[in-house]
Amino acid sequence: MKREKIKTLLAAAVPQPQVLVKGWLRTRRDAKTFSFIELNDGSCLENLQVIADSALANYGEIMALGTGSALAVSGSLETSQGKGQLLELRAEVITIIGKSPETYPLQKKRHTDEYLRTLAHLRPRTNKYGAAFRIRSELSFAIHQFFREQGFFYIHTPIITGSDCEGAGEMFRVTTLDPFSPHPVGTGEDFFATDAKLTVSGQLSAELFALALGDVYTFGPTFRAENSNTRRHAAEFWMVEPEMAFCDLDGNMDLSETFIRSLVTHLLTHSAEDIALFTKFVAPSLASTLDTLATQPYERIPYAEAVAILNRSGKRFSFDISFGKDLQSEHERYLAETHFKRPVIVYNYPKTIKPFYMRLNDDEKTVAAMDMLVPNIGEIIGGSQREERLSVLEARMADANLPREPYWWYLDSRRYGSAPHSGFGLGFERMLMLVTGIQNIRDVIPFPRTPKGLDF
Repeated sequence: MKREKIKTLLAAAVPQPQVLVKGWLRTRRDAKTFSFIELNDGSCLENLQVIADSALANYGEIMALGTGSALAVSGSLETSQGKGQLLELRAEVITIIGKSPETYPLQKKRHTDEYLRTLAHLRPRTNKYGAAFRIRSELSFAIHQFFREQGFFYIHTPIITGSDCEGAGEMFRVTTLDPFSPHPVGTGEDFFATDAKLTVSGQLSAELFALALGDVYTFGPTFRAENSNTRRHAAEFWMVEPEMAFCDLDGNMDLSETFIRSLVTHLLTHSAEDIALFTKFVAPSLASTLDTLATQPYERIPYAEAVAILNRSGKRFSFDISFGKDLQSEHERYLAETHFKRPVIVYNYPKTIKPFYMRLNDDEKTVAAMDMLVPNIGEIIGGSQREERLSVLEARMADANLPREPYWWYLDSRRYGSAPHSGFGLGFERMLMLVTGIQNIRDVIPFPRTPKGLDF
């Protein structure tokens, strides 16, 4: 028999003579001749109340069930006579699939995020994390839907790479050599016979496909071996990276704004119940933030103007800011939260603080780069128009001390039919932090990978 989803049953709000629901026991309250069971199957935030009558053949076993037990319940879905729910399920048969003992660590009480990180295998059963990961799923769908509707092609870029896209050097190495092997990693005896790493970005590969298919995007895991334990950093995270042919910086900024607005609007429509939980218990200002993201215009200012605003602010920052220095999180959040009180796109950054592939502007001091800054997060999108001129790209690589040989294929894309193109990267987990109000990246990833953290 087909299992009904609690979300579908409650949304329909229609009594039915016979349903079968499977899920996990959240709580149980016993009366003299019956028990109230709160059942949840993970499909939504709300539980389904089950009435278990003492006439059930296994009522004695039901009375001994603990929180977390897995059940299958068949019976009639009726209009509830009590307060707090429209419908309730009057059980005719309750099958105990998996008992949970009293040692189950997620009893009905508030647990700290720090504690729940030690139970990453169980925390999706809590209201907060069940909602967070349903939103993660819905947001993934919304991303693919957006790009499909915009005419983009989805491509899969390599996870194992020989290229350091951003020149940061903080990459994980990939090798099959024994730690005690006399042969150096990345030499002829190694699997790839060259230095192999886990990718920090799919951008360079996406550029090649944009110059063939027009508009493409990649959405997958990326890795950075940065020994950082801040709330915004993880060793493994997901990036959304669109790349558009015949598109300049203005078009890139236009798409990034449309993209964020579309994602937030989608979640407000399709994940309203889960977002309401975060507004109530996690971030009281979340509803206002999301409304601003969905409906208000975004500001756009050159980097030089952003620096001037920060220096005129009268605010004492932990990090000094002047032309040629990168914006820190405190600067980004001041611009978005305090000065503009809305998302702001900062563009035309000094070339000295941006990667080699960003297009050099006519002033030869700045590049056609842009970052989108949003309240509570800071930078959520980083992108640029790419350097399509072969001679300029070669000069920029030389300035960055990057050898040309490993990038011969990248240079070929400028040698044969080069064209203006641009793109950006959205940190998927930062987007999730934005739309939920969750403050730590470890709490929007199912099993976070952080320095000295590989428990699950």
